[in-house]
Parts: sequence; C-alpha cells; structure tokens
Amino acid sequence: MYIVIWRYRVDPAQEAKFVKAYGPKGEWAKFFSSAKDYLGTELLADDERPGEYVTIDRWTDEESYSNFLGEHEADYDRLDRRFEALTLSESRVGAYGVAGQQKGSESFPAK
Repeated sequence: MYIVIWRYRVDPAQEAKFVKAYGPKGEWAKFFSSAKDYLGTELLADDERPGEYVTIDRWTDEESYSNFLGEHEADYDRLDRRFEALTLSESRVGAYGVAGQQKGSESFPAK
C-alpha cells in the first residue's frame, strides 16, 4: 500500500465547502476513483487546532499513484486551482509505503 498525506489550514468561512470537496465522497475522491488502484481517502480534523485538516489518500502502490498523476496532470492542476480559495495553506506531509514491504511487492512481511 502507498499513502499520500496532505495538511491544510482552512479558511473558517470555507470549512463546509472544504469538507465536502476533500472528504471521502468529495470531488478529489471522485477524481481519483477513476483509477482502479485508488483505495480511498480519509479526511481528518485536528481536535486541538480548529480549521486544520489532513487527507490520507491510499493507493495499491507508488507506481499506480505516479502513473495516474502523470496521465491526469492537467485535470489534477485544474481541480487544485478550483479549490485553492478554500484553504489558507496546504503542504504535503509525505508519501509512505508499508514499512518492511519491498517496493513493487504487494505481500506483507512475515511476522
């Protein structure tokens, strides 16, 4: 599994629109769902800092994620610009594979 995490600070006046667009049934999830290797999105709200959120996008592997972005770059950029006004800031936290799992392998390590 491959996971991409983004952090956002959201304009308080735009929170409802942000949650709708970035949630598991929002526009971003709909966009990614055209890929067979997309496994879903979670939207988490920070309990201690109102207006701060993270998204967790799950993919089967890094290659599938990279290929999707490469094939849909213009659409990705268009969607990103469309929702830019909803946030005060956004930053990519990182992208992660399952620890101990070899790149390109879909099996999990033995315990």
